[in-house]
Amino acid sequence: MPVRMELSRILIRELNDMQLIELREVASNGADQADIRSFPIVIGLPEATAIERRLKGIQIKRPQTHDLLASVIGNMGGELVSITINDLSDHTFFATLDVKAADGQLLHIDSRPSDAIALGVAEGVPIYVEEHVLEAASKDPELDTGTSDGDHLDEDDE
Repeated sequence: MPVRMELSRILIRELNDMQLIELREVASNGADQADIRSFPIVIGLPEATAIERRLKGIQIKRPQTHDLLASVIGNMGGELVSITINDLSDHTFFATLDVKAADGQLLHIDSRPSDAIALGVAEGVPIYVEEHVLEAASKDPELDTGTSDGDHLDEDDE
């Protein structure tokens, strides 16, 4: 069952290509702070900058890729309802954009977590993480040290 999460912080180091965002479990009523789970995801500078810009409400003159995608979804009669980080494999996170299509069908569109979070922050939709991903992230020593190349830029992505 997916767990509701929130973007708890973003760390941008402009001299480095890899930036960090941290997702934290949304506390339920009566939850002990010590029981709240969190984990980092390493992302690229363009994605981190896009997320930070959205969080600060900074407008730019021309639409970026995430703005374009939100516009396409809306103009086709769809609605982004959530994003879900649904897998962790070889220190790399996987996500979906959960889009309600014009016909009411719920579509799960493959996405990098950084792109999904940038779009999700802009649209104000909830972030979910599958329970098995939270468990795997808590056991991954590379994620604990912040050296994970999860959501990394492959040569094909550059």
